[in-house]
Amino acid sequence: MVEYTKIEFLAACASRHVRDGENVFGGTGLPLLAALLAKETHAPKSNLISEAGFIDARPKNVPLSVADSRYYYGASASIGLIETLGFLLQGGRIDVGFLGAAQLDEYGNLNTTYIGSFEKPKVKLPGSGGGNDIASSAKRLIIMMTHDKRKFVKKLDYFTSPGHMEGPGSREKWNLVGGGPEVVITDMCQMDFDPDTLKIRLMSVHPGYTVEDILDNVMFDLIVPDEVPTTKEPTQDQIDIMHRLDPNGIYLGKGG
Repeated sequence: MVEYTKIEFLAACASRHVRDGENVFGGTGLPLLAALLAKETHAPKSNLISEAGFIDARPKNVPLSVADSRYYYGASASIGLIETLGFLLQGGRIDVGFLGAAQLDEYGNLNTTYIGSFEKPKVKLPGSGGGNDIASSAKRLIIMMTHDKRKFVKKLDYFTSPGHMEGPGSREKWNLVGGGPEVVITDMCQMDFDPDTLKIRLMSVHPGYTVEDILDNVMFDLIVPDEVPTTKEPTQDQIDIMHRLDPNGIYLGKGG
């Protein structure tokens, strides 16, 4: 029986959504670990791209930022930020992008700016950075976040980056290049989006949780199919690779 932490489960689960041959905008943190894991396993021809301009990066250990020199190792090229965001991302050449969120609504729109009111926010967050570019222009989007009821809201405190906006036709109305979010992965479940309404839908539940647990931890009406499978667990090979990539527990945690 394979032993794993919630963080390891989240990264392994996200890695399975990367397809071989795709251009992947991975960033740092768990999304980067997930992208590297995919490249080491089922998607060896995937092309990891950093916001700072490293193309087809093959770092031996996880970089600490999008401009970390670890990205240089094995990279096919190094270009600039403007070329990466402009020519590649906004040009529609990125197949899949990873994002996290402090708040997410039922259409997959994201808030990474502040919690509370504009005049007196309870928490100030980093803002968009390249997040809006990724959400607007990547062909599809994978969202990774820890599961907390306060994060899954009916109305965002601030609309930072677009998901499916107000539903069918919204992204086309604003001429967004990308196709929007495809899956939301938390430490409790996976969620996708109903193809007719583009509202969020339960996709699978992680071992140890029930459908009721998920419904109790969202603040909107989550679509639930008649049959909800259990999410596939990580393999020992995936766990071993993640620890080789992150031997100091920078993203997996010291106790991971």
